[in-house]
Amino acid sequence: MTPETLDPTELLNTDSGQVKKLGDACFALAFASILGSIGVWFLKAGGDPEEKAHAERFGIFVGLWAPTFMILSNRLDRYAEKQRESKGK
Repeated sequence: MTPETLDPTELLNTDSGQVKKLGDACFALAFASILGSIGVWFLKAGGDPEEKAHAERFGIFVGLWAPTFMILSNRLDRYAEKQRESKGK
């Protein structure tokens, strides 16, 4: 295989149930990231404007993890489905 056609998920040699659980965990982590970013924003904000700005930037940073976890969840779910279909054939 050439690097352009190499699918990193093909390197996984795991049961589709384990991959599905990992995908579900990534989905839960996405929502935890959203809640965590809101929590960080509220809890880290102090009275000083500099502290508020830092809390805001840190909250945004944590919130940016959510799309990554959602993409991973989607990809792992598709891979688990692909494994289930190939075992059924």
